[in-house]
Amino acid sequence: MSPAGSTVEAPRASGRWWGAVVGFVVAHVLWRTRVSGRHHYATGPALLAVNHVSVLDGPLVYSANRRQVHFLVKKEMFRGLWGWALRQVGQIPVDRAGSDRTALAAAVAVLRAGGVAGIFPEGSRGRGDVAAVRTGIAWIALQSGAPVVPVAVLGTRRTGERTGGLPPLRRRLHVVAGEPFHLTRPPGVPGKVALAAAAEEVRVRLGAHVTAAAAATGERLPDDAGTGLTEVTATTDDTQAGPLA
Repeated sequence: MSPAGSTVEAPRASGRWWGAVVGFVVAHVLWRTRVSGRHHYATGPALLAVNHVSVLDGPLVYSANRRQVHFLVKKEMFRGLWGWALRQVGQIPVDRAGSDRTALAAAVAVLRAGGVAGIFPEGSRGRGDVAAVRTGIAWIALQSGAPVVPVAVLGTRRTGERTGGLPPLRRRLHVVAGEPFHLTRPPGVPGKVALAAAAEEVRVRLGAHVTAAAAATGERLPDDAGTGLTEVTATTDDTQAGPLA
């Protein structure tokens, strides 16, 4: 474990009660969200690996959960009233510019305390088909030992809609959680190799889950990568994340 992991504490969520109220409005009043698979992480630590197509994905997954979810969110979002709200509901700011082991270690702390952390392995909004992932999620999973839960978000953006825009109100949205899996580091395998292999396992498993969820719900992924400002979250690669313990 990195030195940061031994000192960083899990973020507090003093505003969880009103976050739950706002979350209900977002998921079930503004939009019609169908949630399935929450039984896969009803108790114990869980690292949610979520595909990413729209600015609404993070707030929607947070809103659709009965448990508190601590997402890694780009630090630029933590400004003004919105930044205050994010901190009140326990979200984790992450610096995209360079090494941010503090953010990753905060996620590990959440998991070691038995909580739920969330991350977008793709790193930025796009088609959401999980064509590639970053290694930040692998580092968190291997350090914490927590199960990874693949989560498909569907309907938040359709072909021709902007990644930074919101879907029409009352559209049917889907949040589908799948079977958890564990990432392990084989004995004697160098850290960078283990991270790359673990990240590839996340890519394959999450991609397969998203494809299956799209088929089951009838909600296709967008055919384009979208336009507008791109949000990058948890883009830390293996050299930035630091060595594995």
